[in-house]
Amino acid sequence: MCDLELKGIRKLYDGVARPVIPSLDLTIGARQMVVLVGPSGCGKSTTLRMVAGLEEPTAGTILIDGRDVTHLPPAERDIAMVFQSYALYPHMTVFENMAFGLRIKNVAEAEIKRRVVTVAQSLGLEPYLERRPKALSGGQRQRVAIGRAVVRQPKVFLFDEPLSNLDAKLRGDMRREIARIHQSSQATAMYVTHDQIEAMTLADQIVVLKDGVVQQIGTPVEIYEQPANRFVAGFFGTPTMNFLSADLAQTGEQHAARGPGFEIPLALSPSLRPAQSAVDRIVVGIRPERLSLEKRGGEVSLSGAVAMREVLGAEVVLHLESDAGPLTVRTDAGSAPRPGDTVQVWLDPRAIHVFHGQTEVRL
Repeated sequence: MCDLELKGIRKLYDGVARPVIPSLDLTIGARQMVVLVGPSGCGKSTTLRMVAGLEEPTAGTILIDGRDVTHLPPAERDIAMVFQSYALYPHMTVFENMAFGLRIKNVAEAEIKRRVVTVAQSLGLEPYLERRPKALSGGQRQRVAIGRAVVRQPKVFLFDEPLSNLDAKLRGDMRREIARIHQSSQATAMYVTHDQIEAMTLADQIVVLKDGVVQQIGTPVEIYEQPANRFVAGFFGTPTMNFLSADLAQTGEQHAARGPGFEIPLALSPSLRPAQSAVDRIVVGIRPERLSLEKRGGEVSLSGAVAMREVLGAEVVLHLESDAGPLTVRTDAGSAPRPGDTVQVWLDPRAIHVFHGQTEVRL
């Protein structure tokens, strides 16, 4: 068992005024898979490379299993990294690629063979051990890269967008493979991706980054159901969350979000009520799957015209134009209206998210 801790990590490149990572504190518990997610340029890969020893932090400390590894070379950190580009040696066979790290460490040949064959069997690579990378498919090459990391039995696995070069089906297959490997190895892992699906399906904890700053840390359910701000809310979910600008209205003790063509009652937390007088504009967030074409009782309605219809098999995504702004609705294919139709959509006020109009933090 091993934990990974980052304390006050800062990264500033020479000649650049703004740091890529201003200050990052993060603890990954033993056996956890923590996924760093965010848009391109948010600092997630830089963070991973600093943990791997491929980049030197400007300030801060990196601890692996309580040992300060901040200034140690990669070979002395007891980590294994899987790259986006596979990074296989083209002149070596699959067996030789997987065995390379063990031979560098002078592991006995009998033990090398045992480990490589065992891992190759678990990854479905045994028939290809004598082939070279050019004779393999993209998915098989990625399996070799993962197998090369697994045979080393490191304290920490690092994954740097390992699935981004694969097609959709292979990405799904490899996600399940990585999850299985992590579960069986019980190793600590840090995984970097810009893909929300990978983050949601693989993570014990998700770290959402924007401009090098942590926006939220939580379980996949917490990130999806209780986003800390508008950025996190909009980053997760397919299609993305609907956002409606509104005034925060008050009548007696009752609060409502009031905008063009809608008024939605709000149940503000008692702790927020004294501060609500300082808030005049808010943003209401509604997930597309929380909008319904059928009234079930107690909901608020919005009216809109269907501008576009996307068929996704059993489901349809409707894009509406309404007085409140663009709306996206995810519904069953059988009941979906056609472009040009005017429809009523219904929402349960308990299912909405409310964000401050200026700071965009969750209220």
